[in-house]
Amino acid sequence: MGKLFALLSSVAWAVAVILFKRSGEKVSPFALNLFRVVISFVLFIALLLAIDQPIWRRAPLSDYLILFLSGIIAIAVSDTLFHRSLNILGAGISAIVDCLYSPFVVLCAFILIGERLGAWQFAGMAFVIMGVLTASRHDPPSGTSVRQLVIGVVWGVLAMATLALGIVIAKPVLNRSPVLWATTIRQMGCLAVMLPAALVSRRRGEIFSAFRPSRTWKYSMTGTVAGSFLALILWIAGMKYTMAGIAAILNQLSTIYVIVFASIFLGEPFTKRKLAALVLAFAGILMVTLG
Repeated sequence: MGKLFALLSSVAWAVAVILFKRSGEKVSPFALNLFRVVISFVLFIALLLAIDQPIWRRAPLSDYLILFLSGIIAIAVSDTLFHRSLNILGAGISAIVDCLYSPFVVLCAFILIGERLGAWQFAGMAFVIMGVLTASRHDPPSGTSVRQLVIGVVWGVLAMATLALGIVIAKPVLNRSPVLWATTIRQMGCLAVMLPAALVSRRRGEIFSAFRPSRTWKYSMTGTVAGSFLALILWIAGMKYTMAGIAAILNQLSTIYVIVFASIFLGEPFTKRKLAALVLAFAGILMVTLG
């Protein structure tokens, strides 16, 4: 079941990325991320109450702290960086940069929880990096300079690194915890950091304006349900019920879906350079996770 959850997560996330690209045209990265966290947290609490599961269950304090830290790193930090990158690069190139996710997961798992890393994994990482470099040389989206494109790639790389670190440190706790509860606690830890930061920000008016009903809600709200609720549950379930490397490769299939969806729904060109970058990156993913 873990493989199925990871595969379904990639589809749901690809849909969410297209919707977030639309909403990100009107909403700042931090505001959109806070909106996602607040709305999804409310949905998680409502679901726990509906199925009569406790919000506070008997678990070691260390489990709560690890899940809190995981949420802060992988949601508060990583998703804000992701939205910055997405706004600059567009969905197509951003999806290629996101191919760094699975090599980072493998690397973090090797360092933190002792998963073995072989020659094929190292070779695969080289292919993924080549793919990212190829994508970064792609013609910038309209109105975007080469310098902005490079900055967008850097934000994307940092987003994938923090995302991988955030989920790997939580893996031992996920193995012994209910999926929905663990997901909710991660969101809670993220919210505990992001909400105070928003309240003390000089731009708090702009940040909280994202919560006023507007035309962008058709993108930000549906994207939140697809990406920060449904895809997140499936992502955590995939990580819990199968190996991190296997889950990562199936999650990474969202790269293909995003590029296809971006061409269909956002009108982004599917160029030969983008195709070459995608082939290199995806070949690297296969080498990293299946080698």
